[in-house]
This record gives sequence, C-alpha cells and structure tokens, in this order.
Amino acid sequence: MRNLTKAVSLALLAGALLAPAVPASATTVASQPFSVFDVKVKASKTVKAGGKIKYSIVATNKGPYEADAWFVGGQFPKGVDLKRISYTTSVKKTECGLEGRAFWCFLPVVLEKGDSIEMTFEAKVKKGTTATQEATLGVVSYDVQTGMDNMSKEELERLGIPEHGYGKTVKTKVVR
Repeated sequence: MRNLTKAVSLALLAGALLAPAVPASATTVASQPFSVFDVKVKASKTVKAGGKIKYSIVATNKGPYEADAWFVGGQFPKGVDLKRISYTTSVKKTECGLEGRAFWCFLPVVLEKGDSIEMTFEAKVKKGTTATQEATLGVVSYDVQTGMDNMSKEELERLGIPEHGYGKTVKTKVVR
C-alpha cells in the first residue's frame, strides 16, 4: 500500500470528497471507526487574484486504535490552479494525487492514538478569480484489516470497507 496507485485508489474510495463519518456501503453494518481524527484547518483570510492561498491542516488520531490507512487533503476551490498546488510535511515519501478538484496525500506513517500530523498546502489562485473561495479539507481514514493492504480497489469496494471523513470547510476572500 506504499505506492501512489494504491494510495489514490483508496482516496477515490472516498469519492474524492470528504465523506461523513459513516461506512462507505449501505450494506455494511455500522461500527465504530478504527481511528477517529480531530482535525483543525486554517486558511488565508484574504488573497489577491494570482496570489497563493495557504492551508494548514493538523490532524490528531483520537483512537481507539492506531491509524495506518488514511489520507490528508480534500476538495480545493474552483478558483485555484490545481496543477499549482504545493505541500510540505515532515513525513518522507509522502505521495499525492489529483482527481477532479480533490487533491489527496498518502503519508506512509502509522499514527498512534494521540499522535498528530501537520501538513501545509499552497494553492495558486487563478488571475481572473473573484469572490470568496471555499475548500473542504481534512482526513479520510479506512478501516483496513491486517493483511488487506494488497487488495485491489475493486475488492475493497466489494467488501464494503468502511471509510470515515473528518473535514472542515474554510473560506478565503479574493481581493483586487
């Protein structure tokens, strides 16, 4: 599960959006998530058209178990150039992928209960952008059982592997 194809495949299980904290499949029996995340998201309050919006995400694993199948990112505003999103994190070998307006990063680290991770994104605003730009960012985690890390996206979907979304919406006003 440590390559970009698998990382993006799992992120796409979330529909490339932050889903509510419920199982992915209506046929899956509801259960408590393996890892619940407390997420704090900050964004630039204002930005000039053509400038960069800075997003900061701090995610803390509240447990009850360690988190080993999770992604940071989310849906970025329509007014940003998705090909000009940059990110910083202290986790080496982080891999990111873009699908539509969703940009997700797989961080190859296990977060024990109580551990936090911070990730910063910068997104370039298109020059013709006006109005307020809205992003929904946070964490998507999956309840992947031991030994399931090499299964295909299709098989995970068929089995109804529960996904849990923990997101916040932030707004940035574009000024001239």
